Amino acid sequence: MPKLPDFSAPFLQLSAANILSNLLVPMAGLIDTAFLGHLSEIRHLGGVAIATVLFNYIYWTFGFLRMGTTGLVAQAVGQSETSGDRDQIWLLLLRNGAIALLVGSLILMLQLPLRELGFALLNASAEVRASGIAFFNGCIWGAPATLLNFTLLGWLLGRAQGRRVLVLSAIASGTNILLDYWMIVQLNWASFGAGLATAASQYAMLVAGLVLLWADFQREMIQDRLKRAAAGERFGQRLQRLRSQFWHPPAFRRLFQLNRDLLIRTFALVTAFSLFTNFSAALGTEALAANSLLLQAVSLAAYFIDGIAFATETFAGRFWAAGQPQQLRSLLGFGLVLSLGLGIGFAIAFITFPDLFRLLTDHTNLLAEVRRFSPWLLPVIGLGSIAYFLDGYFLGITAGRVLRHSSLLAVGVFFLPLALLAQHQESAAMLWMALVGLMAGRALTLGWALKES
Repeated sequence: MPKLPDFSAPFLQLSAANILSNLLVPMAGLIDTAFLGHLSEIRHLGGVAIATVLFNYIYWTFGFLRMGTTGLVAQAVGQSETSGDRDQIWLLLLRNGAIALLVGSLILMLQLPLRELGFALLNASAEVRASGIAFFNGCIWGAPATLLNFTLLGWLLGRAQGRRVLVLSAIASGTNILLDYWMIVQLNWASFGAGLATAASQYAMLVAGLVLLWADFQREMIQDRLKRAAAGERFGQRLQRLRSQFWHPPAFRRLFQLNRDLLIRTFALVTAFSLFTNFSAALGTEALAANSLLLQAVSLAAYFIDGIAFATETFAGRFWAAGQPQQLRSLLGFGLVLSLGLGIGFAIAFITFPDLFRLLTDHTNLLAEVRRFSPWLLPVIGLGSIAYFLDGYFLGITAGRVLRHSSLLAVGVFFLPLALLAQHQESAAMLWMALVGLMAGRALTLGWALKES
């Protein structure tokens, strides 16, 4: 039996906490799907599916607020272990938090043109479109909280505080589920209720997060005050130094360069999944609903695998900042085996037990379509597990350019030609082949970059 690396225990502990917290995110989405999937009309399920495409653009285009924050904070933590200076850790939270608040406020101000433009580009029947707009009208009000939560979660992950991430995710998901039942079942608000419940849950999470941050800040300031008082520095002087460092141009320049690369990377990937959903809608409401159910399985597996990827970000950032290449190599081997094994196991479970999808809908025609295409989950999730893990590694070392180039190649060369062919032939099977191509392209290009680094 091969010897486990010395960091394996804390890595597995952080991965487990990340997986549990990640599970709570799709759980809320699955509950949304289950409530809507058991309504008499499936148009609500289809409407939320196409509205989710739009929100993926609106929110995950700014996913750099989570991804970039984690890597930079992990590196700052690694540097602080030798320098003792923790100012940069808090400054990263404040800088990305300010960006998140600004962008979230702009989204609220521009919600009308975003909605009209977005739904004009999506393929859907009039009834499905109406349900999607209703979901949008409720969900959009959570924009500032959602983006601030991206930053908050990234900051906590960078500090390896997986338990706090778990607590916050539990609060958000629990609130979402309770409000789903009240607004969808009791008030009969259907897709509008699902959107409003999602928005409210983000504010519940943000409030809880701010409470945790304030307690952490006070505790750290008291400890730091004692240290600096011994060195002759007053508490007020430190606050003044933090204010002066906040607008430090080189720090913002580095932040914007990384965020630019991650924005392009995420925009390209969101575009691929959006085209997959949009082309599914062109095949009919039934195909759209069936593919959205299968994508729920892909998302669920991804949240498990991302628990390992998030831990990889944290440890890779620390090892990189501390100049420990041997630890980085051990991390790559250990994490890749875990990620690939988990991904393949998930795919096999969904293929072997297709009745799991009965938890999401009782429409027999949809279940038949799901059973027909479920074998595609094996290559999609299997190859995806490699891509997700390598994403985490390169995010940890903040190699934004590598991630940008990988995503552009994967979408433009491996996914888009097959997706356009699928649209031309009106072939659902070819559409799934395009998704396999996307995952294969990401895994191959990131693997090549790893070899060259």
